[in-house]
Amino acid sequence: MLREKGLEIQSPRGDVAIRVKATADPLEFAPYDLILFCVKAYDTEAAARAIDGRLNAGGVVLTLQNGVESEARLCEILGKDSVMGGNARVGAEVVEPGKVLHRTNGVIEFGEIDGRDTARARKLAEMFQRAGIFGELSMRLSTIRWEKLLGNAAFNPVTALTHRNIGDVVDDPDGTNLLRHLMKETVAVAQAEGAVLSEGQVEALLARARTHLRSGRPSTLQDLERGKPLEYEALSGAIVRAGRRHGIKTPYAETVYSLLKLVDQNIRRKMSQQADAR
Repeated sequence: MLREKGLEIQSPRGDVAIRVKATADPLEFAPYDLILFCVKAYDTEAAARAIDGRLNAGGVVLTLQNGVESEARLCEILGKDSVMGGNARVGAEVVEPGKVLHRTNGVIEFGEIDGRDTARARKLAEMFQRAGIFGELSMRLSTIRWEKLLGNAAFNPVTALTHRNIGDVVDDPDGTNLLRHLMKETVAVAQAEGAVLSEGQVEALLARARTHLRSGRPSTLQDLERGKPLEYEALSGAIVRAGRRHGIKTPYAETVYSLLKLVDQNIRRKMSQQADAR
């Protein structure tokens, strides 16, 4: 679809329609200087193996996935010198193949996994700047990855399980309280993992959601409505696993994790039945 019709973006910052080179075979345009790795977390291993050996000398894979665990797996497959990490902070929705509705935000935070200030990181920052991409080079990658998960591990499961957008959830006192508990659990395990987060960020994020994220439809909700597999392992699952590593109780995260797992199993069963019917 991208190859034939290009990419169309509807955005408050201005609509864009562009022709793009697209392929389903990473070998077609290899080797690459930069690969933006944006697949769902559950596709990490398969996608990483598909691009293994496809980089130029000195090339880099920049993961912009949800969660905080994909970097380690990419390093195992591709080698730690080939991997950088980052966040894509954007509210957007693929409304149909090749058509994206951009709602809010739109910045890439990125950096070396170990927090070093390197020439390649600065070169990437300069390239983003020349291309007009909103990017921010950070030396505190481990913390900013957990900062994003602070919101994802709360908003994503709750909106998906209730079929409501962010505004609907934060307008309800019990909904807000559930989000608050999920975020506090995330702060606790993030601190144990070495990230610099505080409970003060919880109320700040809730306040921001009330004013700026009301129409937000997180990716887990979008996937659920489209009958696609859910990325619950990278979000709620990451909190549960970190809690168990550090002996921290995470009852709220464990509850939504269990519920999403059951929902996901049903989705995958239906997908399998549909595939068999074809």
